[in-house]
Amino acid sequence: MSVPQTTIAVVYDYDQTLSPTYMQDEVLFPAYGIDPGSFWKKCQTLVRQDGWESELAYLKTLLDYLQMDPPTNRELEKLGANLGFYQGLPEMFGELEETLSPAHRGIGIRLEHYIVSSGMKALIDGSRLRPFIKEVFGCEFATDSEGRISFPKRVISHTQKTQYLFRINKGLLDLSQDVNDHMPADMRPVPFSNMIYLGDGPTDVPCFTIMKQYGGHAIAVYNNEDKSRNSFRKCYQLAAHANRVKHIAPSDFRAGSHLRLILEEMIVETADRILRNRRDEIEDSRVSAPGHT
Repeated sequence: MSVPQTTIAVVYDYDQTLSPTYMQDEVLFPAYGIDPGSFWKKCQTLVRQDGWESELAYLKTLLDYLQMDPPTNRELEKLGANLGFYQGLPEMFGELEETLSPAHRGIGIRLEHYIVSSGMKALIDGSRLRPFIKEVFGCEFATDSEGRISFPKRVISHTQKTQYLFRINKGLLDLSQDVNDHMPADMRPVPFSNMIYLGDGPTDVPCFTIMKQYGGHAIAVYNNEDKSRNSFRKCYQLAAHANRVKHIAPSDFRAGSHLRLILEEMIVETADRILRNRRDEIEDSRVSAPGHT
C-alpha cells in the first residue's frame, strides 16, 4: 500500500527571503518604541558573552522590553498586517497555480506553500501572505492567564528548521505528532524530490543540505538593491564555493523575473516527472485481455 505522491511543496524562509527587512524591525519595534540597534546589541551580548542560542536570545530580550505591557498573540497578528514583501508577493502564489497543466491536475497534482522561519509565527499569521500558505512554522509565545505573551512556547533555530521539512515530507503538520516516527518512503505524501526550498543565506544551509541529500530542489535568493552586495555574496558563496545550491536569483517574485522562471521550471519539471511515473504505473499494472483463439 502507498499514498499518492502528487503534492509539490514550495517551502520558504521568511526574513530576507520573502521580505527585504526583518519582521521585528519592520512592525514590532516601531509599535513599541524599541530601538533596533540597542535591541540587537543586547541580543548579541547574550549570545557572545553568555552563550545563549541566538533565537532564544532575541525572544528573551523582546520579553524584557515588553514586560511592563506585554501584548497578546492576537495583537501581534494585527501588527503582521503591515508587513511588506519583495515585489510580486503575494500575487505570485495565485499565479503559480497556472503553471500546472490540465494533464497535471487530472491526476491530482497540486501546489502547497509553507513558511519555516526563526521569526515570529504570530506576525506571519497576520500578514497578507497567510491565506496562501498551507502552514506556517515559526517561534511562538505561551500566554499568561490574561492572554499576554509570557514565555517562549516554541523556538525554531536554523538547524531545527530541518525538522519541519520532515514534517512536510511525512504529512505530520500537527505538532503533537512525533516527527521521528518511522514512515516508509512510499507512505510519505511529499517526497523530497517534490519539494523546493527558498532561502537567503548561511542560516538556511541545513535545509539546503537536506534538499541536496534527498533529491529536492533549492534556490538561494538575494536582495539586488543591497548596495553593500553582502546579500549577493552570501548566495554566491553558497553556490560557487560551498556547493550548497545550484541556483541563485534576485528576490523578485514577479512574473518573468529570473527567480520566477527558475521556480516555474522546477515546478513544471517536477509535475512532468510525477505525470510520467503515474502513467508508467498504470501501464505496468494493465493486464491484457485473453486473445481469441
